[in-house]
This record gives sequence, structure tokens and C-alpha cells, in this order.
Amino acid sequence: MTSSMAEATPGPRARPLSPHLQVWRWHVTLATSILHRLTGMALYAGALIVAGWALALASGPQVYADYISLLGTIPGKLALFGLTLSAFFHLATGIRHLVWDVGKGFAPATATVTAWVCLVFALAASIGLWAWISLTGGR
Repeated sequence: MTSSMAEATPGPRARPLSPHLQVWRWHVTLATSILHRLTGMALYAGALIVAGWALALASGPQVYADYISLLGTIPGKLALFGLTLSAFFHLATGIRHLVWDVGKGFAPATATVTAWVCLVFALAASIGLWAWISLTGGR
């Protein structure tokens, strides 16, 4: 027992470095992991937009009209489109995570395909919803 203690190096051992963005090669699965977190944060910002809408609705017709006209500007529509894209992407990646929770979909090829499916679904669903809203006048 004393011989192994004598062979030990004095002082604390160097701690291993955790992998970070400068170590990993960028891949679609890495991008979707980061985007999942970013879209989650965007949905919190979207909750503030919905809260503002509810406050405007409770504040009377003029305030509500002003808020709706603000959302109807180009920056407002871009924010709403980004919120729509975030919601659909976060939904898709959330379902992907649920599948992972049951132990499926971890093979690298499967993970890559499902990452692309999440991205394509979010973009197609967002464009489709906004096209439908535009064609029907929001009714």
C-alpha cells in the first residue's frame, strides 16, 4: 500500500476538458441541438408577445388596434414568423427527444435523418401556415 502512494504524482491531477464548440466538427445534429435550445428561449419571448396581446385586448379597442397594427408591420410579421418557425421546430425536436427517451433513434445515420426532418418540417409547416393565413385573410 505504501509503494503505490509513493508512486503517485504530487498535487492535483489535471481535470479533463469538457467538449465544446471549438472541439466538435459542425454537423446537422449539433446545429439542431443548439437550435432546440435557442427556439426554447425564443418561445419565452413569444410568450411576452402573447401577454402583450392579452393586455392590449383587456385595455380596450384602441390599444388592441394599435397592438395589432404594430404586429402587422414588417418587423412584427418577421417576429411572428420567427415565433412560428420556433414553435414548429421546437415541437419537432421535442418529439425527437421523446423518441430518444424510449431508447430509439441514437444511431448516427438515424440521428442525422431525424435532424433534417425536424428542420424541413419546421420550415415547411411555417411557410404552409403563413401561406394559408395569407390566402384566407386569417379567418
